[in-house]
Amino acid sequence: MRPWAFAALSLCACAPPGAEDAITYLGLDCAEAFDAQKAALIAQPHLVPAPYERAEPYSFYSSDDGRTSYLFTEPGAPGHPAIMMQRAAAGTVTTTGCPYGDRKAYDELHAYLDSLKAWRRQ
Repeated sequence: MRPWAFAALSLCACAPPGAEDAITYLGLDCAEAFDAQKAALIAQPHLVPAPYERAEPYSFYSSDDGRTSYLFTEPGAPGHPAIMMQRAAAGTVTTTGCPYGDRKAYDELHAYLDSLKAWRRQ
């Protein structure tokens, strides 16, 4: 995964102050099947898909207010199937997820995404 891909989503995860009327986005329910949960999450209004990169086995969606982002693994991705979610609130980005596949690969993906929170272009 290119560092800018999810980092770009994470960096835009800071909503302007006073956005009290923000839409509430669904959290993850790891008891729900991967395909059903992915479909429900993508169907939410006000989600913007990131441009698809054929070389990357992930798809990304972010709320138009920048507070919520979802990552869906595609076949061939480490830990597939898996869903990751990042939420921004009070200056902090929290990453959660549902590991449906290989737990070790999922944990590595989770750690990688968390490391991108501090990534800065130089």
